[in-house]
Amino acid sequence: MRVYVLILAILCIVKANAQTNEIAIQKKNAATPVKNQAQTGTCWCFSVTSLVESECERKGGAGPDISEMFTVRNIYMEKAQNYIRRQGAARFDEGGLGHDAIHAMAAYGIMPESAYSGLTGGRTQHNHSQLVSELRSYLDSLLKAPRPLPDNWEQHVTALLDQYLGKPPATFEYDGRSYTPQTFARDVIKFSPSDYVYFTSFTHHPFYQSFVVEVPDNFSNGAYYNIPINELIAITKTAVQNGYTVMWDTDVSNSGWMPATGYALAPANDGPAAAPGIDPDLQEKPNSQDYRQRLYEELVTQDDHLMHITGLGKSKKGKEFFVVKNSWGARGPFEGYVNVSESYFAINTITIVVPKAALEKSVKDKLAKN
Repeated sequence: MRVYVLILAILCIVKANAQTNEIAIQKKNAATPVKNQAQTGTCWCFSVTSLVESECERKGGAGPDISEMFTVRNIYMEKAQNYIRRQGAARFDEGGLGHDAIHAMAAYGIMPESAYSGLTGGRTQHNHSQLVSELRSYLDSLLKAPRPLPDNWEQHVTALLDQYLGKPPATFEYDGRSYTPQTFARDVIKFSPSDYVYFTSFTHHPFYQSFVVEVPDNFSNGAYYNIPINELIAITKTAVQNGYTVMWDTDVSNSGWMPATGYALAPANDGPAAAPGIDPDLQEKPNSQDYRQRLYEELVTQDDHLMHITGLGKSKKGKEFFVVKNSWGARGPFEGYVNVSESYFAINTITIVVPKAALEKSVKDKLAKN
């Protein structure tokens, strides 16, 4: 996952020139405070963690602060195992997709941030560049060494994870009770992996079937249910309108992605639109399945960044927007949120993760047949 570092000076200028054409929020669902993935490519975990936190709140929970780094460290180990088994012919870096976080929470449990922050040595922000570099170097050294591999190589990986992220406790206290990661996931978060479903929309595979999405960060070969883009938009809108939230995987390198202004648009003229006070009602590209497919095939639309859709809004002229919670800290004019037009969403979306309870019966029936 490519990490996008916002330039603080630009953000300060933009915030000083706050938006004059803000959208009106039509739906605002439960969401925990904006966090900061900092110098890491772990948006896949921050976005899904935020989704799970919102689901916990929706079900009557107290808005827990879940540890992203407990999930991340468990996936690092799985990536290491995958890298060795594939003899280095696999991706090993910081990225992943939404299903990886759901899988890790199911397999290893969940911890609160208070029990495990993943920050050591007095650090206050995450930075995994050196950790990943050392892990990859070690794994490559194993592959170059005479066979068989040492039986304790995973212990060395664990030691590096402990050094950079800290060693997670086997048990911890939360609200006066003792938990393990598994009991915390079950009893406090009420988490079940079967509560979430995965969607995508591309024409190089049949609709209404699942396929392994071909993007570099899909190291674990996760399959997503393929539907037309208009149906994917409708599922997302319906879910949010009915009080649910949605994880969103998208491209943030294309024209129109403007977090410093608080908007993501798909300008009809392909020109830059990043200027303070931008008009959200500017003309945009149509929601074309063929166009989004062409951009994917040409490697223009890529798997860049995952975020969390928490609300809906409308411009003065009635254009609809998704209200999206980012994980780059409370920056920009909307303090960490970006208003994403339907056109931008239609063209740039890679995948989404949706609570199953948010789906209409007709969609559930199609999934059951797949």
